[in-house]
Amino acid sequence: QKTSFHRSQTLDFKNGYAFSRLPREGVGGDTLFENHLSQDELDDLCAKGATLTYGQVKRPAPSRFTPAFVAYDKKVLKFDAYFQEEVSISAEEHYRIRHVCLYYYLEDDSMCIIEPRVRNSGLLQGKLMKRHRVPKNEQGDYYHWKDLNLGINLTIYGRTYRLVNCDPFTKVFLESQGLVVNPPEELVLDPYTEQRRTSAQKRIMPTGPDPFRQFLTYDTKVLRFYAIWDDTNCAFGDHHPCVIHYFLADDTVEVREVHKRNDGRDPFPVLMRRQRLPKIFVDKNKNFPSCVLEITDHEVQEWYSPKDFGIGKTVTLLGRTFLIYDCDKFTQDFYREKYGITDFQPVDVNEKPLEKVPQVIPPYNGFGIPEDSLQNCLSLFPKPPRKDIMKMLENDHKVLRYQVALESPVPEDKNRRFILSYFLSDDTISIYEPPVRNSGIPGGKYLKRTKVTKPGSTPENPIYYEASDFTIGSTIEVFGHRFVIIDADEYVLNYLEGNAESFPAATVQSIRDHFLPRKVVVETTSSGIPKKDLDDLIVEVQKELKLQQPFNTRQFHEAFHHFDKEGSGFLDKARFLNICDRFDVPTSTILLKKLIDYCSCDDNKVN
Repeated sequence: QKTSFHRSQTLDFKNGYAFSRLPREGVGGDTLFENHLSQDELDDLCAKGATLTYGQVKRPAPSRFTPAFVAYDKKVLKFDAYFQEEVSISAEEHYRIRHVCLYYYLEDDSMCIIEPRVRNSGLLQGKLMKRHRVPKNEQGDYYHWKDLNLGINLTIYGRTYRLVNCDPFTKVFLESQGLVVNPPEELVLDPYTEQRRTSAQKRIMPTGPDPFRQFLTYDTKVLRFYAIWDDTNCAFGDHHPCVIHYFLADDTVEVREVHKRNDGRDPFPVLMRRQRLPKIFVDKNKNFPSCVLEITDHEVQEWYSPKDFGIGKTVTLLGRTFLIYDCDKFTQDFYREKYGITDFQPVDVNEKPLEKVPQVIPPYNGFGIPEDSLQNCLSLFPKPPRKDIMKMLENDHKVLRYQVALESPVPEDKNRRFILSYFLSDDTISIYEPPVRNSGIPGGKYLKRTKVTKPGSTPENPIYYEASDFTIGSTIEVFGHRFVIIDADEYVLNYLEGNAESFPAATVQSIRDHFLPRKVVVETTSSGIPKKDLDDLIVEVQKELKLQQPFNTRQFHEAFHHFDKEGSGFLDKARFLNICDRFDVPTSTILLKKLIDYCSCDDNKVN
């Protein structure tokens, strides 16, 4: 009634090796009873034949076959060897002994050679020959472990190795195979390495202070001094700030130059490299060319030491003189403990500021504006004076125009009228004379656009005319010529009233008083009679005057301006009639009386 006939697994792998084991249960999972016989007794029972049998006796089973790569896996023969290498580029050694380890792998008869790495040897060490089967001769034979033994020379690729020793496993293996292992030999040492090791171990006791002890005591301890190198005696010389480092470990001195930003010097910080500096030389023959040789201890009587440095001292290092003015805290503590010095007051080496020579500005020569001429005295390449850009942008194309009369003793200049333009963008003034026919004066541009200084100002502190200086009746002096303001543009009044906070009240009131009568006349004329009727009336008056006896119109106008001292354009009605009677103007006619009434104001004045 059994339905399962499975057999138990008896073959398995462990650590990569195949092996057989006894079944744990029978066919179909039946329980196997424990066997009390040992494995040796079981083997004997298997090999022992039955005594009461008929026929041929059964032969025992052959032994299990094991391949060589399994039997000799991870079994390696190791030999200690050395070879001699020729050295042709050194005067201290002619050959070199190099120690190696030769490994022979039994599983595939391959070999490799490895040289143990030695620190700071300067040689390419490690694996000298990679693992492979090494040819023995030209017939194609390869080296076998039977060819290896102690005390023999083994030539591989032209290099001869001397086998001197082996490990215990190698010795047991060779003897088990029937080979007689030769006695081991001494490993030959490299003579040059032994010589260096012997000389390094041999210590010579110094006659003076021990430099090694000094190095261990004062290593990384440096004295720092701050000094000044005065190089002013040379061309383009200067005072160079430097830092002197004195290394206590080996009594060497180093000088570094302290550079500042934009000092114009090459950025090389080390002025003198670290070295021992001689202080006193031994007397020697002057003809001996010692300048081309290195300085040795035999040529120097005394070297610089810490006692030669100190605050306030002057030291000469390789021909350069340095003044020490300060040191750091470690240096102060060192001198306080070793030499008992307590005064470490720094020396003041700051240069005294030079007395500033006041610059003398030459007098103004009259060419251009003073600011522009002053630039020639301030720099070699003069630049145009700075302008107020914001003021130029805000007041661009804003011009105040005034009518001025020339004050001159010349009679011909009394009736000359000019237009003075004041530009608010840059406070410049230009004067233009309108041409008058048959006057004998061509007119045109009288003064180009420029700044005008007030009388009494100096070239060092010029004071220019401003918009607040122009009032009706004021006198403006322009380069020796005097002008009197007699009239202004209506834009002047509008601008001053719109910016009244920027101008004096007297200037604004002066312009208002000048334009007040004119406004009254305009209002009276426009309200009393239409403009067309007034123009027709003027035409009729002109026709009537042409019928009368001719009179000098120029003298007539000069008389009006003479009595109008304020320049307002208005005269008293009585004085106006007296002037007309003097020039025989018929004021009694109806047309003239009507015109005079229209041009009269409430305060009994005539426009």
